[in-house]
Amino acid sequence: MTSIAKSWLCATCRRKASAPPAYTISCYSTASRHERPLRMAVVGSGPAGFYTASRVMSKVPKTKVDMFEALPVPYGLVRFGVAPDHPEVKNCTEKFAQVASSPDFTFIGNVSIGNAGGHFDGCTIPLASMMRHYDAVVFAYGASEDKRLGIPGEDLPKGIYSARDFVGWYNGLPEFAGLKPDLAQSDEAVIIGQGNVALDVARILLKDVDELRKSDITTAAIETLQKSCIRRVHIVGRRGPMQAAFTVKELRELMKLDRVGFDDFDKSLIPDDIWELPRARRRLMEIMMKGSETRMSVAEKSWSLDFCLSPVEFFGRPNGFVDGIVFEETSLASPFDESSSVTGTGENLTLFSSAVFRSIGYKSVALPGFDEAGISFNDKKGVIENDGMGRVLRVNDDETSPQNQQSHLPGVYCSGWVKRGPTGVIASTMADAFSTGDAIAMDWNSEAPFINGESSSGWEALRAGVEHGKCRVIRWEDWQKIDKAEKERGLLVGKEREKFTSTAEMLAAAN
Repeated sequence: MTSIAKSWLCATCRRKASAPPAYTISCYSTASRHERPLRMAVVGSGPAGFYTASRVMSKVPKTKVDMFEALPVPYGLVRFGVAPDHPEVKNCTEKFAQVASSPDFTFIGNVSIGNAGGHFDGCTIPLASMMRHYDAVVFAYGASEDKRLGIPGEDLPKGIYSARDFVGWYNGLPEFAGLKPDLAQSDEAVIIGQGNVALDVARILLKDVDELRKSDITTAAIETLQKSCIRRVHIVGRRGPMQAAFTVKELRELMKLDRVGFDDFDKSLIPDDIWELPRARRRLMEIMMKGSETRMSVAEKSWSLDFCLSPVEFFGRPNGFVDGIVFEETSLASPFDESSSVTGTGENLTLFSSAVFRSIGYKSVALPGFDEAGISFNDKKGVIENDGMGRVLRVNDDETSPQNQQSHLPGVYCSGWVKRGPTGVIASTMADAFSTGDAIAMDWNSEAPFINGESSSGWEALRAGVEHGKCRVIRWEDWQKIDKAEKERGLLVGKEREKFTSTAEMLAAAN
């Protein structure tokens, strides 16, 4: 990983590098604002980044967008988070490619901002160095960590996997290429959490491998799933069906899996008058009550929704593998209230398994340089503090001042999961990104203050130093070479693409 050193910074940056603040806020005159285009940096190339860029480019003519991506390949969550058997969800990349084809858009791959990605031949630009050269910066880099349970035994060396790691592994995220999950130690798997990611993991574990073979799932994942001994999956949640976070589409898909049965559950947790529920919740209850297309009596594999269980501790085998989980049974204060609280009953239940997946949520983390830039980050929630429209709030140095009195940090915005938390689907991310884009356009057109623009030359001011270092910058045409090579590899094995799972392979394909 090559970091950008002070020695190669442009003359303006060298003058400023030794003296805070890293950049200043300036209010442009009407004349200067109309004489030149808005220069905007976007950190992250997933849906939030592309949709925000698209919105601003459509509302502020001649906007110049530079999009920074730590990996050599774009699309973030669409490439590495969407389930491989959901190809229709990835159609949004056609829109993103249209955005990238604009002469006013520059993709800067294999270059991380603030954080050293640690991968082969990657570059890192300090946040302050980047911000000096833009009118606006949008943070849209998503969630890079998962939440932990914080219970005894969670760090057993074998058999406990983060759902985020597992999803990244079967989708070819280089960071998790070496995960090597062992699915042959047990015929039962336990997934802790009842969101859509949990249901995705269950579906991948239970689905016919031959059906997955046609998708863009990695070859390593296919080989591991072929050896899997898992025949039963428990999807466990602290609360009940009325409080579950999964959605209709994911639940219906599991119910329709061939030769896979859905086990019974406590139907007293569902109200008798489900027709009075809101449409989405009513459909969920109806699907659960109806059950799977395959009856349990003839099913080769099965799964269950295990409600009202809270994990207490993991216990292991002498060989280091997890052997099971102790849960405390919980009681719902109001079973039919979607926001009902739970309390422990003191009664325990044990599930035995050597393949356990933790799926209780993701979170974003602050980038190095946030404090110096005055960017307020909520570590507990894993989000950048903002006004709800994506305008980033300043660090509040006055502890007696309420958060609602924090001021916007001019020219600094956020979008997607780092703005609102890791919730929703791509459609909701689009709506969220559009709101951030609208805020940027509104501020620019109303002559609001932005980041100091005396040297708003964007990537041109940074590229010489990056290219001087021992790292490789990936442009959009380089990504197109990688894309073509992956599709050619896929043709050889009868699938749409065979992803490269290391950055070294990606960079080699770009040559």
